[in-house]
Amino acid sequence: MSTTIEHDVSSGLSEEEALRRLRETGPNEIAARGPSAWRVLARELANPFLILLLGTALLSLVFRERSDAAIILAIVALSVGLSFFDDYRATRAVAELRARVQRRALVTRSGVPREIDARELVPGDLIALAAGDAVPADVVVMSAVDFACDESALTGESLPVEKTARSEAYLGTSVVSGAASAVVTATGRTTRFGGIARELAHPPPQTVFELGLRNFSMLLVHVTTVLAAAIFALNALLRHSPLESLLFALAIAIGLTPQLLPAIVTISLSVGARALARRRVIVKRLVGIEDLGNMEVLFTDKTGTLTEGRIRFGDAFSADGPAEGTAIEFALVCNDAVLRDGVVVSGNALDAALWNDARTSSRERAAAYRVTARLPFNYDLRFSAVRARTPNGETILICKGAPEAVLARCAQADPALLAVRDRALASGARVLALAVGPSDERATLEAREVTELRPLAMLCFSDEPKADARASIARLRDLDVAIKIVTGDSEMTARHVCERVGLAVDGTLTGAQLDAMSDEDLGAALARTTLFARVTPLQKARIIRAQRAAGCDVGFLGDGVNDAVALHEADVGISVDTAVDVAKEAADIVLLDNDLGVLADGVVEGRRIFANTIKYVLMGTSSNFGNMFSAAGASLFLPFLPMLPSQILLNNLLYDASEMTIPTDRVDEEQLRRPAHWDAAFIRRFMLLFGPLSSLFDFATFAAMLALFHAHAPLFRTGWFVESLATQSLAIFVIRTRRVPFVRSRPSRALTLATLTMVALGALAPYLPFAGLLGFTALPPAFFALLAAIVVLYLGLIELGKLIFFRAGRASS
Repeated sequence: MSTTIEHDVSSGLSEEEALRRLRETGPNEIAARGPSAWRVLARELANPFLILLLGTALLSLVFRERSDAAIILAIVALSVGLSFFDDYRATRAVAELRARVQRRALVTRSGVPREIDARELVPGDLIALAAGDAVPADVVVMSAVDFACDESALTGESLPVEKTARSEAYLGTSVVSGAASAVVTATGRTTRFGGIARELAHPPPQTVFELGLRNFSMLLVHVTTVLAAAIFALNALLRHSPLESLLFALAIAIGLTPQLLPAIVTISLSVGARALARRRVIVKRLVGIEDLGNMEVLFTDKTGTLTEGRIRFGDAFSADGPAEGTAIEFALVCNDAVLRDGVVVSGNALDAALWNDARTSSRERAAAYRVTARLPFNYDLRFSAVRARTPNGETILICKGAPEAVLARCAQADPALLAVRDRALASGARVLALAVGPSDERATLEAREVTELRPLAMLCFSDEPKADARASIARLRDLDVAIKIVTGDSEMTARHVCERVGLAVDGTLTGAQLDAMSDEDLGAALARTTLFARVTPLQKARIIRAQRAAGCDVGFLGDGVNDAVALHEADVGISVDTAVDVAKEAADIVLLDNDLGVLADGVVEGRRIFANTIKYVLMGTSSNFGNMFSAAGASLFLPFLPMLPSQILLNNLLYDASEMTIPTDRVDEEQLRRPAHWDAAFIRRFMLLFGPLSSLFDFATFAAMLALFHAHAPLFRTGWFVESLATQSLAIFVIRTRRVPFVRSRPSRALTLATLTMVALGALAPYLPFAGLLGFTALPPAFFALLAAIVVLYLGLIELGKLIFFRAGRASS
């Protein structure tokens, strides 16, 4: 769908007309703002374990076990309600955080250019596009200079597509070179990208963390399925009712599978996202927090990260000393900054600094030149050029850019000017070269015409290191995160900044050296290289791929159009709120303040979340598998089921309710010092030790119930229900830390209260009005004395087992 252009495009729409069209077409966005409660509920109901529960309830109804069916359905409703509330709240929180990362557009309305939120664009708006911009809507190009777009997101074509006047550009693509003015023809869901989004709603590919989580969950599901089938067969062979045996096996399977694990992860991540938002870190993709915590190597540019990001123009120097005023005029004429009423509104930082810091007289003289053709800066050429007519009528060619690139276009180098460049670079300045030459009067300008120039001057810029950069680097180093610098600047400039902020440079590689290296050689060189200078966007991405291939979790912090590819390649892409649209779109995490100290907070938060996730995993392997072994063993000698299906499900619900507070738990300092990863072998060893330990105390309870209390079926089931819930719930206080619990590591208040509350509810269950419906009976007072002894002995034994387990792990590592 497109809109016919019926107004004077040179001045754009009026504000009144734009407002009318915005009411008519709606905001320029693909998806509705905020999550749908129905979709979140549907996601909860699609849980395979929930479907299994509903199937169990249906079987109970078929065989007229109405009380069991009612209990199961009540548990389902409560479980879904709890999960839905937490999931919906987490989804809403993330949507609100994402809305804080705005896309901007430079629009002209009533003849006045200004920046607006891209969501406010309407068909007919006149916008300006430049390298680094994400095309904010479907547009038709009105005028263009060296304008090309990356349309791979729409077409799969990797090469940029050149755009000329009257050609179309689309939402979802990005500008890779040049500049253009264009008129919006479609917005939001009426765009080409919007149409595709309606038809194809593929979820994003799973990250390493998500795959590890899924694989671990499926491993538990497979093991539980095999053991549950064995329990069913065993009970059926021992002449228990086939229906009871089936329901018992299904309840065991449901109770022991990790259905809470996704909820624990989601709640942990959403709590972490809100905590980071308070530190001005916006999480666009929740699992990006986990990847941030696991990050081992951070690649970053120095500008705005190690430095203030406020570039200042100092002076211009020729071979003989300070350059004359004409050099500054030429530099101001060859300038890509976009002006409004003499004020820079957009453009690259160096051009903006040059314009803002030049004398008023120089700007006034530069305004007398008439630019007849322009070649905008791009990252392959690394220079910009203009053809301009001077006030005296002479036509000249002016070129400005990276010294190596500009000097390569000159007829001959000037050794004295090269010495000026080297001295400026050694002092930490950023340097651009300026060259001029005669020209014809053609209306277009191509790169091949920029040749045989005369070097004129070196333009020097400064960007002071941040006051807190040294402390931030030291903190990341303490967190075992290696920092490597990738920059388009010269090696000398970057090395000078690194030395000033305390970042030791072990080795350097330049873009030219990278081109001469094989992937194998690059991989071998990474360990001894801290600084990569004069690198192109594709070289940045190649460095990231090589580091990932070495087995490291890699983060990349970038803010320019030249960083977009590397942001995609990294395990976690990080950008800043002042970045170009393409970089913010590609990033998983956006920093509202360009600060490595804030990033360190994110690393710590990611590690805290991962540590709490692992706590739940270890709880499941120790307590839940112990219960399964106990159920299988009890089936061998009991003439009745050791616990009714409804009792197992209630036990599981109360246990899960206490575990829902794990995301709030404190994490020991030593667990935050280094990145952590999924370790299936570690989890398996933990399961094989602590699962049987849990079963030992279950069997002690079985023996006591039969020998001391001469328990019949209801009393036996009630006793095991209370003991099982108490031991597996209270075990969290020991398993949550490698330290001595409560003495050197205290759990969070929420976890403590929730755990003790659920244990108390379990103990009170036999005395509640509906106890008979659940198959419970009152326990003798002596049982609770026995229970206290069992709990103390159990917690003491698993504390001893924990010390032996971790000491053995350290000895073998």
